[in-house]
Amino acid sequence: MNIAMLSYHTCPLATLGGKDTGGMNVYVRDLTRALGPLGIHVDVFTRSQDEHVPHVLHDLGYGNRVVHVPAGPETPLPKRELAEYIPQFVDGIRRFAEEKRIHYDVIHSHYWMSGLAAASLADLWPGTPILHMFHTLGEMKNRIARSDAEREGAYRIEGEKRVLKRADRVIVATEAEKAQLQWLYKGDVRKMEIIPPGVDVSHFYPIPKDEAWQFIGLEPDQRMVLFVGRIEPLKGVDTLIRAMSCVKFQGLGHPVYLAIIGGEPDADPDKMTAEMARLQQLCDDLCMGQTVVFLGKRAQDTLPYYYSAADALVMPSFYESFGMVALEAMACGTPVVASQVGGLAFLVRDGETGFTVPEGDPSALCDKLTLLLGDRALRERMGACAERYAQEYRWEKIAGQIADAYASALSERLKERADSG
Repeated sequence: MNIAMLSYHTCPLATLGGKDTGGMNVYVRDLTRALGPLGIHVDVFTRSQDEHVPHVLHDLGYGNRVVHVPAGPETPLPKRELAEYIPQFVDGIRRFAEEKRIHYDVIHSHYWMSGLAAASLADLWPGTPILHMFHTLGEMKNRIARSDAEREGAYRIEGEKRVLKRADRVIVATEAEKAQLQWLYKGDVRKMEIIPPGVDVSHFYPIPKDEAWQFIGLEPDQRMVLFVGRIEPLKGVDTLIRAMSCVKFQGLGHPVYLAIIGGEPDADPDKMTAEMARLQQLCDDLCMGQTVVFLGKRAQDTLPYYYSAADALVMPSFYESFGMVALEAMACGTPVVASQVGGLAFLVRDGETGFTVPEGDPSALCDKLTLLLGDRALRERMGACAERYAQEYRWEKIAGQIADAYASALSERLKERADSG
């Protein structure tokens, strides 16, 4: 079976922690790698953002390819400008398929702009089913936006509705996402199938504490709270910083640090994002000193060391469709403290694998962090439970479910064709 995987606006090989890189990149990359052993060939099509990067790369194993398709300037562009280049992207995929003489059985698109491209491709390849994953929803982001700058435009909402209507199958991560599509978008639940993201347990596993501490430069008497993700308002990093300013005064008897992975903290002032500048100013206002360390981007290969060294991974988000970072940390045996929102409310088992807290509540977050940081036995018990729980999400299991969805969607299309013929 051949799959055309569309990840239009971001490349699965991109370094994590950037403005438009995160869980979706990891998902597309790791799913592709996991499908290979099942005999499924995947070509991942993404918009070329660097003319110096080869247009075809074999970095995902099993003959699977990442194809960088020129569509507009080969440079990073704001999302608002990207939609106009979707026709060029579609034409590039068409030409690639013709040149390679390859027939794709299923189109699997990620994020709404890829969904629009998938619809155009399905017009060119009649009978080819579309499986789509939204990853995030514009309506949900608008519900928690704190300023007009954070709001998604009507063009995205309308695009999402078009994709939802056109897709043959919509893969959702949780019951929460299914409900959001049903009630906010009037989506047909008969199209929806719940398949959560997976985690690579051969990469994310508990590293002995002393070895992880040595790798990242942490002393045995120090405690570390960790955040990993994009630096944007909906991630709630300001809530975490305020919580840490409270933790400082709890008399834990050990130095406690907050390590923040993501963004570009050392960028020139005129190039630094507004959110990064706001967070750094907040640290100054709260006199956090060296308590908060902005580490910037980190390679995926180093993350298991940070997860394993951390006493807790915190996801203080106002919205998460799933929360893959939480799953990675759990696989490394680290408890997670997360906002009780979206997919996190389903993923983190309160009192077992970590804690859930109300979003935007520094005091509640401080209480749970203080409890964890002050009780080694509790951390170890929750960490062990988290590791066991994460095994249920290993990619070998999840990829099999996705493969079944491909086969089912293709079978339905073939049956429709036979019935109409």
